[in-house]
Amino acid sequence: MVKEIERYGLPIVHMATITTISKSVGANRIVPTVAIPYPVGNPALAEKEEPVREELVERAITALGTEVTEPTIFKAEEI
Repeated sequence: MVKEIERYGLPIVHMATITTISKSVGANRIVPTVAIPYPVGNPALAEKEEPVREELVERAITALGTEVTEPTIFKAEEI
């Protein structure tokens, strides 16, 4: 699905725990997440108790604005 959306000129970020699957489906911008049931953090925790949530979204926004030519994983230390 992400590959088809990008064909229309819309950049897409695939946020996933298992990045090898993201690559295999053709995602160009991949942001690794933290867990399978709650990829961007535990929804039961308050914002202050779950700091990873904001960092992942910021990383995804940065990935959207980055020009890529092949599947690229945007890890925390790269941004």
